[in-house]
Amino acid sequence: MIAGHSTEPRAEASKLGQLSWALFDWANQPFFTIVTTFIFAPYFANVMVGDPVKGQAAWAFTQSTAGVLIALMSPFLGAMADAGGRRKPYIFAFQLLLGLGCGALWWAYPGRPDLVGPISWAVVVATIGAEMSIVFNNAQLPNIVRPQRMGWLSGLGWGLGYCGGLISLFIVLTVSMPSIFGLAATNDQPLFGLDARTNELERLVGPASALWLAVFVIPMFLFTPDMARRNVSLLGAAKNGGLALVHTVRRLGHFKNALRYLIAFMLYNDGLAAIIAFGGVYAAATFGWSTVTLGIFGIILTVFAIPGAFLGGRLDDHIGSKRTVQLAILGVIIATLGIVGVSDDRVLFLVPAGELVPNRPLFGSLQEKVFMAFALLLGFCMGPMQAASRTLVGRLAPESMSGEFFGLFALSGRATAWMAPFAIGVITTSTGSNRLGVACVLFFLVLGFCLLWGVREERATA
Repeated sequence: MIAGHSTEPRAEASKLGQLSWALFDWANQPFFTIVTTFIFAPYFANVMVGDPVKGQAAWAFTQSTAGVLIALMSPFLGAMADAGGRRKPYIFAFQLLLGLGCGALWWAYPGRPDLVGPISWAVVVATIGAEMSIVFNNAQLPNIVRPQRMGWLSGLGWGLGYCGGLISLFIVLTVSMPSIFGLAATNDQPLFGLDARTNELERLVGPASALWLAVFVIPMFLFTPDMARRNVSLLGAAKNGGLALVHTVRRLGHFKNALRYLIAFMLYNDGLAAIIAFGGVYAAATFGWSTVTLGIFGIILTVFAIPGAFLGGRLDDHIGSKRTVQLAILGVIIATLGIVGVSDDRVLFLVPAGELVPNRPLFGSLQEKVFMAFALLLGFCMGPMQAASRTLVGRLAPESMSGEFFGLFALSGRATAWMAPFAIGVITTSTGSNRLGVACVLFFLVLGFCLLWGVREERATA
């Protein structure tokens, strides 16, 4: 056993404490939905920077910089939290960073190239705050619910997160297009007197996400029990955590089963992230979808992910995390095959389909209907795949090392996140085929699935 660690049994948290833990995902999801995906990121790249190529490069800088720093920090800080016992002080500190970074986005004025650098760093700070606080919140999971119900609680968190992101997106759409919801005669001006000329709506999503976070994260701090504080100073916790992490790295052979899982997760999670990110790009290239259509596509995908996360959590507790992840990966593999099997004149690779009519209804062609059917399967499977992956870490990590292992989990999710997009770019460029480019995602999914097959769902010993 590692010095300073304890394996005393811990009581299960109350239902309120568990629900409050799950609300953490709800509180944080708007940052990922309306800041880093649908609203602020496109505004930053295309309007604030003003050059789509330079803007995309600048946004890529924020995400890659944050990813590298998270990968470097997460295992050490996770081990440090294990040594000190408590998680909430770390969660509070990083949630504060997230809130401050989001608040600073209000100053992302259009036509101000001098502000691109500071706003980029604000995004980096917010992303680090979000991802690192998730590491420590995840580490609370094994300590607040008995192992037989970890899948249910993890799935509940993911499902609530999807719901929170969906609601926040609808709020933005309501404010930006009030006539659609009967709140104004036209869409000439956003609600609440927001100035469209200075993009106040797009700039406001950062502070609004911070406000949402401040309100909905409170129950976790009030009602979810923390680990007992150990009699060690912050400096002592840092020293002990560092020594524990070095000890773990030296003993990776002792954790072969968990290491195999983390490598498998690297691969299949990279494949999942890539097909989610590039599925819309492939659809836009194949069908000529507009931004509005892509937005509707994203909403529908999220709607189907919600029941998938909830049902996946139940399935996790009945058949185990590993089997749930395997079934979900299999579903994603089938969905990916179906997606790349659609072209402008074929479905399922070989079946002929009619010509795409320019003014067709929404998803009005056979090709789009088949594409959407497989995309909905993807949406349904991605929830349980992500939720059960988190639960499996909780089932594999030694009792006294959950923070460290969730830090390694975050590292494994970030360390190779560039590989599938890079492979897509190289293959697309070399072959001139969008289909072959996206199809390479199958390599990551299948290899991750095969590696996962040899993982035993059993808790490691420290």
